[in-house]
Amino acid sequence: MKQINLEIKALSALAIGRYKPGGSVTEAESYIPGSVIRGAIAAVILKWANTSISDGDNFHELFLGENPAIFQNAYPANIKIQSEVRVLPATALSSKNKPGFKSEPNDLVHNGVFDTLIDRFCAEGYGHLYDPNCPTDGGRVDACTGFYQIQSKYYSNSTTTRLLTRVGINRRRATSEERVLYSLEVLNESQDHKEKPIIYTGKIFVPNDLAESLQVFIDNHQEDLRLGGATSRGLGRVKIEAKPPVEIKPSVTNKIKQFNDKLHQRWHEWKNIFGNPVEDLAKNRIYFTLDLQADAILTENWRCTTVISKEMLQELTDVTDSSLELHAAYSSYDYRSGWNSAWGLMKDVELVTNKGSVYLFSTSNEDLWIKTWENLEVKGLGARTSEGFGQVQICNEFHSVFREEAV
Repeated sequence: MKQINLEIKALSALAIGRYKPGGSVTEAESYIPGSVIRGAIAAVILKWANTSISDGDNFHELFLGENPAIFQNAYPANIKIQSEVRVLPATALSSKNKPGFKSEPNDLVHNGVFDTLIDRFCAEGYGHLYDPNCPTDGGRVDACTGFYQIQSKYYSNSTTTRLLTRVGINRRRATSEERVLYSLEVLNESQDHKEKPIIYTGKIFVPNDLAESLQVFIDNHQEDLRLGGATSRGLGRVKIEAKPPVEIKPSVTNKIKQFNDKLHQRWHEWKNIFGNPVEDLAKNRIYFTLDLQADAILTENWRCTTVISKEMLQELTDVTDSSLELHAAYSSYDYRSGWNSAWGLMKDVELVTNKGSVYLFSTSNEDLWIKTWENLEVKGLGARTSEGFGQVQICNEFHSVFREEAV
């Protein structure tokens, strides 16, 4: 498969909502889901093709075939920073009083962000509780969530929203309905003049024989696409720039090595302070993490779950490894639904494992997993991966940011 990088600029407000039953206000997502991008591109292709879907055509191969294109979520990115947007892991913490990344080494507004995965693992190995405080002021810390980019230092990215209030329409009389008001929370338009101009960046993984034609189609119709709801009222106008397809370059081996070097280094630092551990690190074992970069729909034995067990991981990847062990899981859940334009119906409500969730595994058979790790970063895991669910990163580099090195 090849990779097409997308840059999405919002020309008008985007009504990309999270529908909550029983309320009159629709909350907006903080990003553009892959399912929204996928549906918008599919709608334009069908509009211009004006043909029926057959098993042999490109449309079927792109969206309905055995190896469909994978539309990843588009996350807010600072256009001035040339690096990939990542999701902060669930193990990241920051000060409750002054949360956020430091803009400079002696920042007086932010006390920095650090990760706790490796230190928690070491603390359990040495029989101690791990309850960190802020490295700057000694105060309490709390979970830190969101998106970040790296360019000599860490930058956090976020979007801004506003509420649009609308009047309900009586469909029989085509006039405003008395006492019927509702509000849409929308993502604001991209502003070029701001200090941190935000666009949305995402990826599409496409079979090699269709990559170039899909990129050319998007490029030729980059202003025809509409994302989200209320498009008939002027919302959802975007400009999508699709970069030329490139070969996927796996970097899993280097990330695995760096993660294990840091873990062993930290383990020995704990040993110098606390003496011998309850149980020493097993020799010839490779540790790795699965970091969810998008919400995932996970099931085990036909039941929804938020924990990826060792049996479940082997089943999802078709790898048999008796040495595989799960050491830690940090996850939470939420619910997702949506609207299927092709059917004109609501999608089923799904229980999802939230993006940022982290799972720490180890194995004695590294050779069994190298190719699988590379495939996971492309294809993801769980259900509906072609819509952006289940994006995975192996060994997020942020796990190497320790408390005394808060950034």
